[in-house]
Amino acid sequence: VCNKEGKMGVTKEVISAGDGKTFPKQGDKLTMHYVGTLASDGSKFDASRDRGKPFQFVIGIGQVIKGWDEGVMQMSLGEKANLHISSDYGYGAQGAGGAIPPNADLNFEVELLGIGDKGKTGSGSSCSIM
Repeated sequence: VCNKEGKMGVTKEVISAGDGKTFPKQGDKLTMHYVGTLASDGSKFDASRDRGKPFQFVIGIGQVIKGWDEGVMQMSLGEKANLHISSDYGYGAQGAGGAIPPNADLNFEVELLGIGDKGKTGSGSSCSIM
């Protein structure tokens, strides 16, 4: 149990706003760019931008850390934000490989590039429910 208010979980800090109306839903395939750093010293441990290829995953089903599943769901299409993720919503006591130590709080600069077929190219079908 954590006594400090706001310590556990994920907080989002908007860098640039998205469209404000298109949000991911559980089971959507997302396309994102990210840069991950340790909150303790700012050292970078991973970045899709360095590889020049966006990261794709399905939201809300545990494919990614809990901080992403919860934080990215609050973002709208095109939004760029910082996610501040406490260790319990990250990799926890086990850490990850040699890059992320146990109980490390993490920061991710994330950009939501696409939701399903919305975003990346602008082509594809869309339907609206009245």
